[in-house]
Formats: sequence, structure tokens, C-alpha cells
Amino acid sequence: MASIEKVRQLLAEVLELGDRAAALDASTPLLGNLPELDSMAVVAVITEIEERFGVVIEDDDIDAETFETLGSLATFVDLKVAA
Repeated sequence: MASIEKVRQLLAEVLELGDRAAALDASTPLLGNLPELDSMAVVAVITEIEERFGVVIEDDDIDAETFETLGSLATFVDLKVAA
């Protein structure tokens, strides 16, 4: 996953994770694991993904599985960029 580091950095900045971001890897659960990742933060993350990666994310593109792990989110970003 080419974008996993970029997605980790994005989450660190949007969620203000500080040093905790370094511990995130592809298998790290996001929803339910990061208290900062509430419904408003999900919207902020989606908006930032659109801006940084130059993609458009439709409501139908996102589901809970997208935010299951850092790896699933990075895969989603990779697929959107490739489309």
C-alpha cells in the first residue's frame, strides 16, 4: 500500500494524535479504537482525503468497513486515486 504512510500522517494531523500516530499500522483498528474518530472526525478525514489526494468521495463509497483499520482506509484511498 503506497499510501499507508500518507494516510497515517493525515489521520495524525486531522485527529491530532501526536506521538500515538507512530504506533498505527495496517492492522490497527480505527472505528471504536480511536476515541478521536467520532462521526464529525470521519467527515473531516473524508474531506481531507478529497483535498490531499484529489479525489471525490460519494456518500455511497463509504461504509464502516472503510474505516475498520488503517490498512482498509489506505486501500480505499489507493483505489480512489487509481480510479
